[in-house]
Amino acid sequence: MPLRIALSQLTTGPDPASNLALLRQGTQRAAEAGARLVVFPEAAMACFGTRLGPIAEPLDGPWATEVRQIAKDAGLVVVAGMFTPAPDGRVTNTLLATGPGVETSYDKIHLYDAFGFAESKTVAPGSEVVTFDLEGVRIGLATCYDVRFPELFRAHADAGAVLSVLPASWGAGPGKREQWELLTRARALDATVWLAAVGQADPAASGVTAAGSAPTGIGHSALIGPDGTVRERLEAGPGLLMGDVDTEEVTAVRRTVSVLANRRLGVSR
Repeated sequence: MPLRIALSQLTTGPDPASNLALLRQGTQRAAEAGARLVVFPEAAMACFGTRLGPIAEPLDGPWATEVRQIAKDAGLVVVAGMFTPAPDGRVTNTLLATGPGVETSYDKIHLYDAFGFAESKTVAPGSEVVTFDLEGVRIGLATCYDVRFPELFRAHADAGAVLSVLPASWGAGPGKREQWELLTRARALDATVWLAAVGQADPAASGVTAAGSAPTGIGHSALIGPDGTVRERLEAGPGLLMGDVDTEEVTAVRRTVSVLANRRLGVSR
């Protein structure tokens, strides 16, 4: 049976407690629609532009504990972006994946030192590829700027994943929406995985004025098939996208377009 998933596109603010209310509401909506997995954006804990050090919490802290309770109450798996303390005084940009039978986390590997923003000043990079299993479906975790690095998504596929989830808070600017759409489709196609790309909504579409250069989202979340075609997409504003992930389609596409099997560079033999 296909795995029903939900992508919750929203605009978070600087207050982690207020953002938990948004996560609870989005998770309840996803559960009512039959989802087994709901994915929230990067920085679901607090939007970029917020001082991250004072709000960062460990994975056993109160914010993550409440996300676990939200997932437990709804009976599904939640993936949400948060910030955890790093040993060097910075924070890590972390995805928490939690719910029935699932408890793991991923620290963003590729930091957004681009377009005039330097994420590495306050955020320490991760180093581990992370996947988890949900109802027989293996799922890889990636975050925002990771989408520019195809090797991570191929690593998901090599680990057995048929779905990659990509929470993001994409920076606005000339050509940035076009890059988001191109890169998400390319990563699905060159790893032959389903890609669930869920971004922060455009603050303006939520009635919020964004200040400074922090990447605060453009919306346009999408579920993309393993052949690179967009199956479902949202616009700029908040919304909930529902979709069904068919693992048999991954098998069929990989049989037809054997890009993983045909690789010659970067493969241990």
